[in-house]
Amino acid sequence: MAAIDTAHADNQQILLETYGELLSRAAQMQSLASTEQWPELIEQRTHYVVLVDKLRELDERVELDDAGKAQKADLLERILEHDVEIRRRLVTRRDELGKLIGVSRKQRDLHRAYAPQQGDPFQDEPAP
Repeated sequence: MAAIDTAHADNQQILLETYGELLSRAAQMQSLASTEQWPELIEQRTHYVVLVDKLRELDERVELDDAGKAQKADLLERILEHDVEIRRRLVTRRDELGKLIGVSRKQRDLHRAYAPQQGDPFQDEPAP
């Protein structure tokens, strides 16, 4: 029976440590979003998703005791706080990019509208 208790405690510890890794990754991602390091954020997101998948599997297999449940709840709350801030910054970035795309489209449309009327500036030049 002691071996089962030890294995359960080990599995619980692994699960909680993995949630701790996820919290660390979320904090790192928030820092990247705060400093607008978008390519690095995308790279970290890949590692984050891998951890989430690992946690999904662990959560199905490991039952936590009351202390473990409380610790998990605390970790999840902190992870979600980072997630909210990351999403807020991503929405801001999306809006900025949307504005840039709008400006670019207007410039393209203006160029298309006026470029044919301007003609080729080299067309009237005499041949050398």
